[in-house]
Amino acid sequence: MGAVRYRGLREINSQISNSASYRLPRLLTQVLDVVMKSKSDDRVRAPLAARQNEVEVKLPVTDVPALRRRLEHLGARQISARTHEFNTLYDSQKKKLARRGQMIRIRSEQPAPRENQQHRMLQTEAKLTFKGPVHGNTGKSSTTRLLNKGRYKVREELELTLSDGKQMCQILCALGLRPAFRYEKFRTTYGLKSERNLKIEFDETPIGTFLELEGSPSSINRVARLVGYAPPQYITQTYGTLYVTYMRQHGLKPSNMLFSTTKKSR
Repeated sequence: MGAVRYRGLREINSQISNSASYRLPRLLTQVLDVVMKSKSDDRVRAPLAARQNEVEVKLPVTDVPALRRRLEHLGARQISARTHEFNTLYDSQKKKLARRGQMIRIRSEQPAPRENQQHRMLQTEAKLTFKGPVHGNTGKSSTTRLLNKGRYKVREELELTLSDGKQMCQILCALGLRPAFRYEKFRTTYGLKSERNLKIEFDETPIGTFLELEGSPSSINRVARLVGYAPPQYITQTYGTLYVTYMRQHGLKPSNMLFSTTKKSR
C-alpha cells in the first residue's frame, strides 16, 4: 500500500525536478523523501493539488455588507463554509528560504465554531505547502503581457494534504527548520458558474478583510470589476508583508499575525 499511496508524490517530485524552468529545492526533496519513506503510511495522503503556477490578487474590503450583496447578486455560491486557518511558515535560522523568495508552510484548517458548536470537537485538516519566488513570465500572448504588468502575484506551488500536521512539523524541525512566522484568518470560499476556474475567497484577518481572487488574469479582471474594483486596487503582497506594513504604520513591533481570544471564538 505504501508504494501506491506515495506514487503521486514521486510523480510530482520527478516532474518538477526535471523541468527546464524550475528545480525543486533540495530542502523540499528531503521533505518528500522523508514522507515517502515514513513507516506511518496512514499519516500522509495523496497530493491535494499540484499546480505549475498560482495567479492571484487580494482586494481590500472596507464595506463587508456591500461586498456580500454584490456576491449574492452575481449568484456566487459558497463552496467551503467559514473556516479558521492557522498558518506556520518555516525557515532556517538565517532565513535562507525567505531570502530566495521561497516558502514552506503548514496550515491547519478547522470549521469556524458556531454557537452550538463551541464545546464540541471540530475536525482539523492540515496541509503542507511549498511556494517558489514571485515571478513574471516571458512570451507574446495576451495573458503573458498582463502578467508582466505586475498586477498579479504569480508563484509556483506544490501542496500536499496531511492527516498529521504535528508529525510534519517534527520532520521540518529535524531538517533544520523552525517556525518563522505564524498567522491566522477566517476564510470562506465562493464560486461562480460563469467562472468555473476562479476561486473567490473571503478572508477575515487581524489586519482587515480581503477578497482574494485566484485564477486566470481575464477571470480575475472580470469578477473584480463586477464587485467594484479596478486593477490599481489589486494587492500582490503576502499577508506577512501586509502585516509588517500595518504594524509599522501603527507604531507597533511586528511579531505574529494572530487574533484576540474573543475573535477566535466567533
